[in-house]
Amino acid sequence: MGETNFAALAFTAGEIFTPGSPINGRDLFAGRLDQVNRILDAISQRGYHAVLYGERGIGKTSLSNVLSDFLHDAGRTFLLPRVNCDAADNFTSLWRKILQDVVVTEHKPKIGFSPEQVEISKNIVDSLPDQIAPDDVRRALDILAHGVTLVLVFDEFDRLTNASARSLMSDTIKSLSDYGCLATVLVIGVADSVSELITEHQSIERVLVQVPMPRMSADEIRQIVKNGLTLLEMEIDENSLEEITHLSQGLPYITHLLSLHSVRSALASKHLTVSSTDVEAGIKVALEQWQQSIKTAYYDATKSQQPGHLYKEVLLACALADVDELGYFTAAVVRAPLRTITGKQYDIPNFARHLKEFSEPGRGDMLERVGGTRRLRYRFRSPLMRPYIVMRGFSEGLLTKGQMYQISNHRD
Repeated sequence: MGETNFAALAFTAGEIFTPGSPINGRDLFAGRLDQVNRILDAISQRGYHAVLYGERGIGKTSLSNVLSDFLHDAGRTFLLPRVNCDAADNFTSLWRKILQDVVVTEHKPKIGFSPEQVEISKNIVDSLPDQIAPDDVRRALDILAHGVTLVLVFDEFDRLTNASARSLMSDTIKSLSDYGCLATVLVIGVADSVSELITEHQSIERVLVQVPMPRMSADEIRQIVKNGLTLLEMEIDENSLEEITHLSQGLPYITHLLSLHSVRSALASKHLTVSSTDVEAGIKVALEQWQQSIKTAYYDATKSQQPGHLYKEVLLACALADVDELGYFTAAVVRAPLRTITGKQYDIPNFARHLKEFSEPGRGDMLERVGGTRRLRYRFRSPLMRPYIVMRGFSEGLLTKGQMYQISNHRD
């Protein structure tokens, strides 16, 4: 065997663990088979369409990127144009963007008496009017869908602020379904429910496959790490794998971020096995590269001139608290992790003020607060805030690995 090129491996690691961009290859994709199968089920049935929704950073775009691989496995000839929506889009601009690179080829007889035909290629957008209506879309897709599996992916649909565009998209889905057009629309966006993305969704609910995207399971997170290390011909010890799994909190973005820098730490020491020391080094680098808005919000939330304040401890307890399926937690579930972190018994009145302040601009506006006085629930406005706070807790000595596992085991 030749000598290991550690520098080359470190570069390759950046192509495998990609916190800066979604996954594009099937061999790097992990889990999500239930969500994939539900979308494929919608694609396979005439008249059905799908909406994929959930928190930011949980892999929705990555899933849509690998749909082509699954369609290929199913032996389908497919056309899968996609577009990222933005706040400036309207209904016409959306459809022009998604169809602008789609070319159709027609066969027409040559001029004269020759039986030969010529191919004429034209962009499908050229056949559309200046202002596109749902019926124009249906006719264009009818032409495109002959002989292929046609799936049109509208990602980041939550960024679309044009109310008319949202309403017309519902009309389009209804029209495609009513006429049995062999095309599937897949809408993807950050939302707690379909109603936040699709206007008047009740009118098309019978043809809309709703696919909520939860956070990844611990097994799926482990699979991401193992898949990447297998490609690098590297290994990781069990304790280090569990650290990355716990710290990821079900967010594949964090898994990729930690794995990348932990792997590079191991390679810098000319090791092919990732250890806990490497994960600690990975945490430090990850904290440095985190979004500046997250860092600023954390600073604003925890700064205080008062000695013995509990802002950092309470915020860390919130980040470790048990949450419901929408990411909300109550004050009651903050008590146990706060007790583990501080070694003291604090009741809700001791930190209720902190929770209130974390929900206000003066403390970084970290938390979203909903419900009445006795039914208050909280969640972090950014899902990336929770793992950042936990890693800061490690870095600043507020939390040990043993305490993290203790909290996790108590929650499980």
